[in-house]
Amino acid sequence: MLTVNETGPHKGKYLFTVFETSQAGVQRHEIATGRTDTIWYSPVPGGHVAFDASYWTPWGTFITAEESWCTSPTGCNSNYGRLFELQNPTTAPAITGPVTASSNAGAAMVHQNVIPRVSHEGIQFDKDLNMYFIDELNGGSIYRYSPAASWGEIKSGRGGYFAAGQTSVLRVGDGYTPNATGDYAWVPITDAMGKGLAGTISITDSNGVTSVDGRNTTDLPAFKGTDYQRPEDLQIQTVKGREYLYVATTTTNEVYRMDLGADTISVFADRATTDLATGAPVGTGLSSPDNLAIDPEGNIYIVEDRNGGVDDDIWLARDLNFDGDLDDAGEGIGRWASNGTLGSEFTGLCFDPTDKRRAWVNIQHPATANDRTIEITLP
Repeated sequence: MLTVNETGPHKGKYLFTVFETSQAGVQRHEIATGRTDTIWYSPVPGGHVAFDASYWTPWGTFITAEESWCTSPTGCNSNYGRLFELQNPTTAPAITGPVTASSNAGAAMVHQNVIPRVSHEGIQFDKDLNMYFIDELNGGSIYRYSPAASWGEIKSGRGGYFAAGQTSVLRVGDGYTPNATGDYAWVPITDAMGKGLAGTISITDSNGVTSVDGRNTTDLPAFKGTDYQRPEDLQIQTVKGREYLYVATTTTNEVYRMDLGADTISVFADRATTDLATGAPVGTGLSSPDNLAIDPEGNIYIVEDRNGGVDDDIWLARDLNFDGDLDDAGEGIGRWASNGTLGSEFTGLCFDPTDKRRAWVNIQHPATANDRTIEITLP
């Protein structure tokens, strides 16, 4: 995933990405000079794994999280599934030389244990500072964290966003219909301080850290969350002051749209959606939607997890009236970019918040093993 420092005195100066590997890390790229530095790196292989999330917070820090967790009715036996906040992303020093235990001394990287453990990818913040996240699993749920601190307290430093807060899981109906649409409710799994409610599952990892197990708790009847099939990325769109959260589900080839004001969820795009190039349903042309992005005009982009050099595309969703469906005349999805790099996939499409004519996308795990970030500009 990719993000830009979206706020602060040097807004738009840096591009951040992460290492989705068995020795995870964080990279900072200075856009004007081309200088690229690793600013945090797991001291040992397996110490931190599969950083996938890469997001700028409203209060000016950087968050990432591990895309790794497991399924067990009694709770996971794993050190992973954690969310981390890098509190000095623009000033953390570059790591030079071999990675040692002291290499990260200048980086304020904090495991924010108030967030339950799941297999993380998409993260988004709404205007009320709720943070939405997912559990990437066939049968994974969608979650919301609401901080105890107010925006004034967070902005002034009098309160920490992750110091305390409540996590809830999305439930449509009784929670037992997978991929359900319609009215939904948020079911709390922690109290307002972040402690697991009675009956939830907590685990203690081999580092001695005790956490709420988000995945396995929300399979319990009292906390049952609605299952979706590999929910991955999230994106918030604002239309006339109302906020909508989009969710990509890879296995079912769908993108859902949640109306955060009306508490309803619907399908936005799937294989029945019109292909703007043919006028027919897109069918298998749309496969494994993974990442989402939004441009300065509010349009949603759907990034596939497919085979570079064969059939890996980014689709632009044309919702002309922004009504949350693609059923009106002239609406549908059209190919916006195709990936010609063998063995790879597109990931992390990000539009520059300071220049609406520029975007970036990562090319991940190509056959050449030469990962890269591509800049896309309009003349």
